[in-house]
Amino acid sequence: MGDMHTDGAETAICNLLAGNPPNNPGIIGQLTAGISFLTDFWREKYLSEYIRLGGSKIKFLTGSPGSGKSHCLELFLTQAADDGFTAVSLDARTTRLDDFREIYCSICGGTDLPAYLGRCAKKIISEMGFEPSDIPETISFADYLAGEGLLDPITKREIRFQLNKMFMQNPMIDNNFALCCSLLTGGLLGHPTLEPGNRELLFSWLYAAKEQKLSDYRKLGLSPARITKQSARHMLRSLVEIMKLSGSHGLVVGVDNLEALISSGGLDTIRYTKQRREDAYECIRELIDEIDTLHNIMFVFSFDSALADNENAGIKSYQALWMRIQNEIEGERFNRFCDMANLDRLAAQEYGGATIAAISATLAGVVNAHRYKGEGDQITPLDEASADLFVEHSKFVNISVPRKVSRMTFKERGSVIIW
Repeated sequence: MGDMHTDGAETAICNLLAGNPPNNPGIIGQLTAGISFLTDFWREKYLSEYIRLGGSKIKFLTGSPGSGKSHCLELFLTQAADDGFTAVSLDARTTRLDDFREIYCSICGGTDLPAYLGRCAKKIISEMGFEPSDIPETISFADYLAGEGLLDPITKREIRFQLNKMFMQNPMIDNNFALCCSLLTGGLLGHPTLEPGNRELLFSWLYAAKEQKLSDYRKLGLSPARITKQSARHMLRSLVEIMKLSGSHGLVVGVDNLEALISSGGLDTIRYTKQRREDAYECIRELIDEIDTLHNIMFVFSFDSALADNENAGIKSYQALWMRIQNEIEGERFNRFCDMANLDRLAAQEYGGATIAAISATLAGVVNAHRYKGEGDQITPLDEASADLFVEHSKFVNISVPRKVSRMTFKERGSVIIW
């Protein structure tokens, strides 16, 4: 483990002590007890197979407060990143969901598009028979060729051919999107040359900025059209294709705290009126209906059970969406293939005494490992006997199992944390 002040461990441990996910990829991977029953299954069936091979999927996580939804989502996104996917985490409290253009902007802003184009440039260099590592980082590919006496008209034409083949002839990429990426990648290669001001202009179009005039884009050969909520899903498909060209297996997007749609808290960054809330439901409904037009992409939406239980403003109030996500047939056992996974039901089925003890042990182990040595008492996790007793008592306590385990491990057992 790195020093807690340099790797964010202190903040992560404080989050755990408060009953929240650590928001730390290095630590979340150590806290898989119990919830791995679902995340490992998704990883095997979707990431390793279906999504990687070009499929697309939407999943929903629900449960009572403290049931582990955010933890599960964070863990799954970390696993996706480890498996070579681009993972993006969104929060419904700060990302507008009533306009897919806003969702696209948040996803695009959460990725490293310049890095993807840089890897595409290296791919073109390899296609032309050169080794990207042989080219100094201080000069472009074109400058390198010029220094070797190889930048002749035939070579320039080959660069343009490769750019056209990679972007403009790719049926998965929108024409404007492809032209922007072709010009930007050409600028990285050094041919065709690209002025810095035009580079910023092209990125502003890709990020759906509103500041530029349409006439400015026309000068670069782009069609005079901005990215809108109607075209944003197609642009997302184009973005995912750029990710794939750069070596990523696809895109996994986690949207947490969807219950913000019915929140009335005065401190919320985004306030949803009835119309905005219904627009958000419609936006998700459209995404479900059009998910088969996307490729190598997976969405996971997470929300408190209150969003499903609220008859007046919750998901059930928008039947067009509710009919698409409810599990029509539910057996006695938790079905990991279901599109809506209820973590309270998973806990009731899978969290026996051994699992409870393992959850407590991993929580205590992570906190103890990152505390200053010699300060404060070491946290002692629940033993299996206490965990078995916990399981019996939890049947009569109206509180989610993971939250209760956390409280029993950190608070109700008298642990004092001193930094």
